[in-house]
This record gives sequence, C-alpha cells and structure tokens, in this order.
Amino acid sequence: MSVPPKQKSGEGAPARSAARLAAVQALYQMETTGQGVEATIAEFSEFRLGGEIEGERLHKADAVFFADILRGTVETQNRLDPYLERNLASGWKLSRLDATARAILRAGLYELIRRPDVPYKVIINEYIDVANAFFDGEEPKFINGVLDAAAQAARSDELAS
Repeated sequence: MSVPPKQKSGEGAPARSAARLAAVQALYQMETTGQGVEATIAEFSEFRLGGEIEGERLHKADAVFFADILRGTVETQNRLDPYLERNLASGWKLSRLDATARAILRAGLYELIRRPDVPYKVIINEYIDVANAFFDGEEPKFINGVLDAAAQAARSDELAS
C-alpha cells in the first residue's frame, strides 16, 4: 500500500474529517450486517460520501482516504483487536464495547499504525470528534486514552520530536 505525501496544513481537512466519520459508520454497518468491504465502499461512494441526509448537504468526503481507512482497518483487524483487548480493563473483552466504539478504535488505531503521513495529534483529535458525535458519556475519554496509549507505542519517534 502506498502512502500519499503529507498534506499542507488545513488542505483537505474537512474532506478527510468527513471520510473518517463515514469510515466509522461503514465499519459499524459492516459489523452489524456482514456486508463486505468492497460492497460497502461502493455503496458509500455512490450514496453517502458528500450526499444529502434529511435535506442537509453533507460535506464532501475524500473517497480515496475513506476507502484506505476501510480496507486497511479490515485487512489489519486481526492485529488491531489484540492490541485493543490488551488496553481494556481487566476482565473486559472487545466484544463488550459498543459496536460504534469498536469501529472508532479500530479506524483510529489503523491510522496511527499505517498512516505515518498523518500526524498522531490529528488522528487522535479527529477520532475524539467522531466519538463526541456519537456519545455523550465517558466513551470519548476512553477512546482518547486508548488512542493516546497507541500513539505512544506506535509513534514514539514522533512524540519525542
């Protein structure tokens, strides 16, 4: 998988934010329906990325970035889930988490590990924003903690600079 060059500050940010939100929604949909990754990418690309919901025009999502997050998260899930399991409280299993929280954690962790072109602070802030869109309780703080721990492990060189 090739990694695109770093974006200039602010360039494409809303489109990438929309892609992250759509990727979390797509991962949730795939988990709850069993739909495959390519069918989900096709559906979202045709009907949801930059579409309209209840008369409101959605921000155009970066379709290439969306597909990368979705494919990458699915391809690396067997490596992501054990890491996430280790970061849960003793006795907790990943299956006990809300499906949306699992989707947010998986996508965020994928980006931290496989998208070095995106600064870790951007990734964490973006997925906290996604979590805040879905949850009112403690979930965003939990997601922040897990992704921060992952950044310390996966991006130690970036944290040191």
